[in-house]
Formats: sequence, C-alpha cells, structure tokens
Amino acid sequence: MIELINRILKIFLPPRCIKCGAILSDDDGLCPECFNQLNFITAPYCYKCGHPFEEVVNKKSQKLLCGRCSKKQKTPFRLNRSALIYDDISKDLILALKFMDKTENAKTLAKWLCMAGYDIWQEGADILVPVPLHYKRLIKRRYNQSALLAKELSKLTGIEVDYTSLIKHKSTKPQVQFSGHERVKNVRGAFSVKQAEKIKGKSVVLIDDVMTTGSTLKECAKALKAAGAKSVDTLTVARVI
Repeated sequence: MIELINRILKIFLPPRCIKCGAILSDDDGLCPECFNQLNFITAPYCYKCGHPFEEVVNKKSQKLLCGRCSKKQKTPFRLNRSALIYDDISKDLILALKFMDKTENAKTLAKWLCMAGYDIWQEGADILVPVPLHYKRLIKRRYNQSALLAKELSKLTGIEVDYTSLIKHKSTKPQVQFSGHERVKNVRGAFSVKQAEKIKGKSVVLIDDVMTTGSTLKECAKALKAAGAKSVDTLTVARVI
C-alpha cells in the first residue's frame, strides 16, 4: 500500500533536481548536468586531515600524509573528511539548506557524507554529534542544518545521533565575518559538554556543513575530548581548499 501511494505521489509530484529544479526519473537529488558540476574529494588525499593532493609521490602507500600531518602536529582530531570542495556549486546547495529552508537537501547531502566517511567507518564510530547552534540563533533559524544532516546520515549508517550532549553556551558572531586567527578567537571556549557520561569512551563523529579554517570544529573537539571522548573525527559536506 505504501509503495502504491509513493508511486501515485511521484506521478503528481515527481522528484526534482535540488539545484536546477529539473524533473528526475529517480529520486537521486541532482540531474546529471548538475551532478557533473560537483567537485568531489577523491583519493589521493592526506589520510589524517583529508586534504587532497595535487599529485602522488608514492602511489604504493594507501595512507599518505601531508607535510603538516607527517610532522605529527598536535590536533584534537583523529580523521577529517569532506565530500566536496567548497566552490560556487556546492556553496549554493549548502546555503539553500542553511538559510533558505531547503531542508530536503539534507537527504542528498547525507548520501555524500556517508561515502566520504568510508575511512571513518572503517576505523570505528560510535556516535554522531552535530555541531550545535546557540539557542538564540536556533530560535531565529528554526532548525540546525548540521542536526538535519546527522539525522539523515544516521538512517544510512545505523549510528546513533547525540543531539544534546554538546552545546554552544556562548553566543558568537557568524564566522563568515572573520578570517584567520580572528575566527579562532571568536569561538574560543564557546562549546561544552553537559552529559559527559554519554560521550566518555566513545568514538565521536562531528557533523557540519563546511570546514573553512576548522576553528569551530576544533573547539567542539576540545570540549568532547575534555569530556572523555576516545576519539573525534569530523565529517563535513564541503571544505575550503
């Protein structure tokens, strides 16, 4: 019965491309033309931070490290992964989800997160944690795009989402207003964990829409590690290269 209803709905309300609006034969999210414009991050990339390489020096190595990660610089992350390079194409999809109430985009973006997180799933993940919004901004926006992504990703992976343990207790200005070190200062000490027992000993995957400098994700990871998280990985739809 449910399958019949879905078929009828597709006749009167066919799936459309979430970017250009073209009618689709299947619920794939994007039409072939729009999909081919996307710049996915694929191997080779740094196994730790996920930054793509322009060329491979040693093709035999399956876990290549970039210069920074090979120096074993201190970081709160185990692995960083992103599905796309942040450019005009991915930007439109993310901003539509974030600010234009295109919450249906989360389903498609989560599929790409699932694929991008392959290395994380192989290393082991216990819980998904979306980067939280301060309650004032959440009231104004009405939803947290990172929580929507985590919800859809949970359906694909079977990994539970913890929406409440990590909180943003400090109201900050939007990161887009800052650059470089000012971004670090803006979010410093803005996050904390109020239910450490739910985090302690867990391999946590932080979910967000975009990694720019990583300042917000680092502050979240520090709070999670302080609460006893075994490891913290990050998984974002896109990252600035």
